Amino acid sequence: MNKEFEMLDYGSLSDFELTDLLKEGDAAAYTVIYNRYFGELFIHASNRLNDKEEAQDVIHELFVTIWNKKQDLLVKSDLAAYLYTSVRNRILDIIAHRQVESKYINSLQGFLDQGYCITDHLVRERQLAELIQKGVSELPLKMREVFELSRKHCMSHKEIAVQLNISEQTVRKQVNNALKILRGKLGIMVFICI
Repeated sequence: MNKEFEMLDYGSLSDFELTDLLKEGDAAAYTVIYNRYFGELFIHASNRLNDKEEAQDVIHELFVTIWNKKQDLLVKSDLAAYLYTSVRNRILDIIAHRQVESKYINSLQGFLDQGYCITDHLVRERQLAELIQKGVSELPLKMREVFELSRKHCMSHKEIAVQLNISEQTVRKQVNNALKILRGKLGIMVFICI
């Protein structure tokens, strides 16, 4: 290495000169750029992100990228503008990612809440159906037969009366009595299930 470069005071070099040296792979020029801009960029990113660790990660990633792509570095105006623009773009990416993540989490939570409600209602509905079936099975035989023809087979009182060879009034009375018995047996259980 040339003695002229060994005696070079990197701190007094302009951003333009440091950028040229960086493109040639000069690690000392890179270090000066890092030390010159890290603090300002960190404060800028930290204020935008409200997260110091994430801001530090953004700045470190930027400088790693700069070092890895030093030969292809295209600084069109000045280095400060290039660095601030790069940080701003990274911050915008993070904010957009946060918004997508937030929407996803909210929609997932909504789905989980809705799924829980649907499942909960189905379980309760099944439990209620089982309670009703148990209550119906405990009715006296003739009353149960009339009630099941009315409710399960959707037959009218007249159709039931004809089929069982009893009066419509008897059918109506049997259905009403069955409902009273079921309300009495299931009242408290229906309240618990619903």
